[in-house]
Amino acid sequence: MDSLNPDHPPLTMTPATPRVWKFWGTALWGLIIFVAMFVGQIGAVVLLAAQRGLPMDLASIQLVGREPQTLALSVIMGLPATLLAVWLAIAIKKASFVDYLALHWPSWKQLLFGAVGLILIVLVWETMSRALGREATPGFMTDLLKSGRDKGAALLLLFAFSVAAPMSEEVLARGFLYRGWSASFLRASGAILLSSLVWTIVHLQYDLYFLAEVFCIGLWFGYMRYRANSLWLTIVLHALNNLTAVVLTMWLGS
Repeated sequence: MDSLNPDHPPLTMTPATPRVWKFWGTALWGLIIFVAMFVGQIGAVVLLAAQRGLPMDLASIQLVGREPQTLALSVIMGLPATLLAVWLAIAIKKASFVDYLALHWPSWKQLLFGAVGLILIVLVWETMSRALGREATPGFMTDLLKSGRDKGAALLLLFAFSVAAPMSEEVLARGFLYRGWSASFLRASGAILLSSLVWTIVHLQYDLYFLAEVFCIGLWFGYMRYRANSLWLTIVLHALNNLTAVVLTMWLGS
């Protein structure tokens, strides 16, 4: 047998190098994906302005963009743009889209654990907000959601903030960014920290207090992504968080 012949040593299998963008590749593609998301969102606003025959200037875009229906459609249109850019980045590496993003369904125990942790974090921030005399929800979001309810855009806003936004943001942050950065020198802990920071920056429309809350929630989502190896878990948690906030704000007060 060849395995016993010194002139013919047994063949050794070299493990294949994972087809993953590392630190800089992930950072560059993350920027491209974010730009794609923005283009998809602003494209919806521009299209609606054009349909109304408005001039293509900043004033018209801002005017149309303030409307609840337009904002909802903008958020929704950011999702296909994000998915397309992520798919392209992964396809270049010839990797599996599902495996790269860890699109595996979590167990019910993982889902329950993640939900309980999220509830505790939200309750802590809610208690702090009340103690400091602060709003539990940013004022502009309260006005937007109540305006959308009054103008018949409640379901559209509900879908935008509870489905489209969580999917877009999680695919970018806990999906693509975490996957690449966790395979780099950052490892899992650094990837959780940095992806949470990027996710927080995406919410710069909030003040520092709410940004701190977003960052804390992002750390929890990142930990659950690492613990369960499931992006679907963080998408569901994100969706539940947004759904609760939207419903409470629209129909039960601010």
